[in-house]
Amino acid sequence: MLGIIMLLAMVFDMSSRLSEFIAKQAPIYDIITKYYFTFLIHYGNMFSSLIIFVSVIWFTAKLAQDSEIIPIMNSGITFGRLMRPYMLSATLLMIMALILNHLVLPKTNKIMLDFENTYYRVGVHIENYHAEYPGNLSLNISSYDEEQNVANDLVLERFNSQNEEVYFLKARTAVNVEGNKWKLNDYYERTVGDTNDIIHNGKSKDTVFTFRIEDIAQRENIAETMTFSQLKKFIANEKAKGSAFIPEYEIILYERTALPFSTYVLTVIGVSVSSRRKRGGVGINIALGLGIIFIYIFAMKVTNVAALNVGFPAYIAVWIPNLLFGGIAYILYRYAPK
Repeated sequence: MLGIIMLLAMVFDMSSRLSEFIAKQAPIYDIITKYYFTFLIHYGNMFSSLIIFVSVIWFTAKLAQDSEIIPIMNSGITFGRLMRPYMLSATLLMIMALILNHLVLPKTNKIMLDFENTYYRVGVHIENYHAEYPGNLSLNISSYDEEQNVANDLVLERFNSQNEEVYFLKARTAVNVEGNKWKLNDYYERTVGDTNDIIHNGKSKDTVFTFRIEDIAQRENIAETMTFSQLKKFIANEKAKGSAFIPEYEIILYERTALPFSTYVLTVIGVSVSSRRKRGGVGINIALGLGIIFIYIFAMKVTNVAALNVGFPAYIAVWIPNLLFGGIAYILYRYAPK
């Protein structure tokens, strides 16, 4: 089932990206090994718990329709004992997903992101960038375009411990030369003195900042290329800068554990709703399973939006669907055929 779904996903993805691959002359070997191989790992693991859920429903419903479960129960085997192989399999799959999420996927995602940067994606474009850097340094940029490598309306301010401005720099444009080396155009610079301020202005100036271009121009999915420890450190640095993308990074961090754990919840629900023989056959169970998946995904999206826009704690938002459906799983298990 996973293979069929991922094959369809590859076909749809290739149909939308083929023109870009041809235009950028992407090598076929790189397309297969650096993009679609990592594509399968990334999205296969992302949707694994949901695909496992549908598989459990299909398999269990087939047992029920073939009247296999009734003699099993009549032989004295309890429903809890029937659930044991399901839960053992779910545990194995969950451990595999955790290893992939925290150790393997960050490396493969980096390969896929580098490929996209080279052959598919347009350059990063940033609007109204603001960040706080160590040393009471405040940076504001109206816009930055990666293709032109130009930051517009750069304003840099430094404050003392009393929050008084001691340095001010403004440039119409700033071109990143390399790393933290910049070339300023049409700049104005003022250093606050005890009695008189020191002012410089001119057409161009080469300078070195404490921040690098990588601190400003980051892909929105850069967090997906980091391991657990790297992402924790990255989030701490972004918090110090006052980044507005902290909730997105935290959601990625917590989902790496929450999504694999959902395999337990969805397995219990799948066995409980499909272990009873129904008049509509296997099809009605599959339809019921797809309906539950839709509600689960909807709940995840609602809680994620709450974390991004309302200030809801990210770790709570990520775990709410599991807790909610965990309660539903417990109720369904209690009323499953015994």
